Amino acid sequence: MSTHESAATAAPTQQRVAQHRRYLMCRPEHFTVSYTINPWMEPANPTDTAVALRQWQDLYDTYLALGHEVELIDPIQGLPDMVYTANGGFVIDGVVYGAKFRFRERGPEGPAFMDWFAERGWDVREPVEVNEGEGDFLLVGDTILAGTGFRSTGDSHREVGEVFGREVVSLTLVDPRFYHLDTAIAVLDPVQGPEGVDHANIAYLPSAFDEASQAILAERYPDAIRVSDDDGAVFGLNSASDGYNVIISPRAAGFEKQLRERGYNPIMVDLSELLLGGGGIKCCTLELRAGR
Repeated sequence: MSTHESAATAAPTQQRVAQHRRYLMCRPEHFTVSYTINPWMEPANPTDTAVALRQWQDLYDTYLALGHEVELIDPIQGLPDMVYTANGGFVIDGVVYGAKFRFRERGPEGPAFMDWFAERGWDVREPVEVNEGEGDFLLVGDTILAGTGFRSTGDSHREVGEVFGREVVSLTLVDPRFYHLDTAIAVLDPVQGPEGVDHANIAYLPSAFDEASQAILAERYPDAIRVSDDDGAVFGLNSASDGYNVIISPRAAGFEKQLRERGYNPIMVDLSELLLGGGGIKCCTLELRAGR
């Protein structure tokens, strides 16, 4: 058994159920890399907007083919990173906790996303603390996993907990390649446990976290898929799941195998052009969780 897999990998596969999802996306019409705010961005390396658009369209079409809803926010000239909609907010039960970006280059995106939500009747909460939305906040069952270390501040973890009234578990990222939580953890599906307790399946890259955070994850999610550094380095964990279908990078071959062993259906979508900006499948996908 690989050292990157938990003992649960050898357990019988479970019957997975695809659940309907609703997403917000943004066409990369202005995609380019003109500045550097993460290790993936090299302005000297040319980008191809047409390729980015074609790859993005493949992801969009995949969601529709799976029966999911996708809404669109209009791209804005001069904001090439708007394609990474996951950073634009965090949405639970119709409430939107807005984003407040660390870097000035992305600063105008926060108000643009909040305006989009407000115009459509969502309950928007304007942030005080620096946070980058679903890039650093992941809903796992009833718990919010919250990342810090590079972008969102620790104070935003307190703030998001106050907005949603849920348990928040802080995790510290230590590898600059994995600067957002959604590059190091994938939420695969919620699982109904005994006595109505919500559990959830996740996958994660242990080396992206400090020792204290690794201990928290190992204790809370002993059955999690632990991916290899090789799969993490190609943004294999920056994926989207409906509980059965998991959209992943075609280069994450080990992760694909691990998912199949657990009864998931991995679907490969290549977003290599958008990775030049430091984003992948999940980065381009903000989940819209409407009120119950």
